[in-house]
Amino acid sequence: MRPLLSTLWLLSLAWLSSCTYDNAEDLAAEEPTPTPTCDVRSVTYTASISPILAQSCRGCHNAGAPAGGINLVDYAQVKRYADNGRLLGSISHAAGYRAMPLNGAKLSDCDIARFQAWITAGAPNN
Repeated sequence: MRPLLSTLWLLSLAWLSSCTYDNAEDLAAEEPTPTPTCDVRSVTYTASISPILAQSCRGCHNAGAPAGGINLVDYAQVKRYADNGRLLGSISHAAGYRAMPLNGAKLSDCDIARFQAWITAGAPNN
């Protein structure tokens, strides 16, 4: 009888130790956060391109004292550099172009993809 009780006791202990307590907060904390995607399907000059230029370019390329004579404040000027390839070449650090922003971090791959999509669409004023 004693071996039977010992076996039952060990099985009960194993069964109880296999139980866990899970709550929704702990489980949610363990799940990886999804990586945000880069949406290039709805790129517009007003909502996508101009804010990037304001944050990363217009500090130097403004109407008051445009660095290198390049003014990126208004759409017409931006379109000119988009059409001749200098804008995309510079921000993507392509060979033969001066890497921009000068002395700053390269734009994110997503921002560069947004410029590419906008230029491919004809660089519309939208």
